[in-house]
Amino acid sequence: MIQLLLIIHVLLALALVIVVLLQRSEGGALGIGGGGGNMMSSRAQANFLTRATAVIAALFMLNCLILAVLAGADRKPSFILDDRAPLPGSTVPVVPSPIAPPIAPASPAAPQAPAAPIAPPTQ
Repeated sequence: MIQLLLIIHVLLALALVIVVLLQRSEGGALGIGGGGGNMMSSRAQANFLTRATAVIAALFMLNCLILAVLAGADRKPSFILDDRAPLPGSTVPVVPSPIAPPIAPASPAAPQAPAAPIAPPTQ
């Protein structure tokens, strides 16, 4: 569907460029302009080209909106930090919560008493 709309989009863009270039220059700065031997009179031609330009421009904009809606139809809103994953081989530092009290380090355990008394070595 999108491929067909893209083809139509390119054709509308080309048609719009051609119709705009066919219009008679008002200023005449380039010296290009219609002569007297046209099939339509200059006023009828100007009305036709003006209306054609408006119609093609409206179709072009409508096609732009349809393409934009179709391009964003399957997107879900997301937060950029949700997709972050740690790099392989890296460790994620543990940041203590500012609300929780700090955890005291565990005290070393006292050595256990031997089960039987040990006799001092004899000399």
